[in-house]
Amino acid sequence: MSPVPGVTEESSEQQIAARRINSVLVADDDPLFCRLLESWLRKWNYRVTTPEDGLKAWNVLQHNDDAPQLLVLDWLMPAINGRELCQRIRSRKQLRYPYIVLLTAKDDKQDLVTALESGADDYLTKPFDMREVQARLRVGKRILTLQEELIKAREELRFEAMHDRLTELWNHGAILDFLHRELERTRRTREPLGILMLDIDHFKAVNDTHGHLVGDEVLKQVAGRLFRSARVYDWVGRYGGEEFLSIVSACSTENLRKHAERIRAGIAEEPISTSAGEVKVTVSIGATGALFDPDCDQQTLLQYADSALYRAKKRGRNCVELV
Repeated sequence: MSPVPGVTEESSEQQIAARRINSVLVADDDPLFCRLLESWLRKWNYRVTTPEDGLKAWNVLQHNDDAPQLLVLDWLMPAINGRELCQRIRSRKQLRYPYIVLLTAKDDKQDLVTALESGADDYLTKPFDMREVQARLRVGKRILTLQEELIKAREELRFEAMHDRLTELWNHGAILDFLHRELERTRRTREPLGILMLDIDHFKAVNDTHGHLVGDEVLKQVAGRLFRSARVYDWVGRYGGEEFLSIVSACSTENLRKHAERIRAGIAEEPISTSAGEVKVTVSIGATGALFDPDCDQQTLLQYADSALYRAKKRGRNCVELV
């Protein structure tokens, strides 16, 4: 299901991403050096993780969703050395790219080439200056911050491509795509599948009386009530205009009717608060279900729901019709 309409807050994933950027993993088997570097990093307000060797560092990166994205790895470590760890990290398919600084006492030009070819982004030769370490980590942090901004922009574009901008429900194309998938799934599982087609009654009168901005407020709040009435494994989308479509999985005919009645009552019983005052709103609902019918395709199911909705309108609105 889509995020709750009208709710805008930083997601837990974004919070985790921020922690990753401000965290550093230091893998070095020299305990004195680790303590020294850890004290510097904490002074610079980084969260620090210090696995004792390459193998433990690999386990942290594999099994911790909150693992740091800034990595400081010693070249010579037991179990897995820094070069091999770099290669393992780069061979993984992952959304986020970790920034790796490789540490070594070697200072030959070929060693630098070898480190970078292994997947390291930067290279520091021991012993090194504290200010240089801080500056190089800032470079890594800038790159990781830019990466997060690009990921966020991509996710926003993906959200906009699949969601209705006004109501934040799934848009017409997305909800029909989910219906197609659910029909394919029910053909395999032989579970019942129901759909509800909802239309706001006399919506034109709302726009004519109060204006389109108030009409938009009504659409958003009806969408929110519809969303909150759905189960976590159902799908809710804006079908077009003042019409909505809800896909109700694994629901018998009788339960589908009860579910539709709860939605209808939940919208009708309480007026919607708008900038023009309270507006009384009702919906008509057409419901239909496919019970293990392999020949019932998406178009047929939608036609049944549309026919049931027409009957609900003809019957006087603010009611549920099921076919």
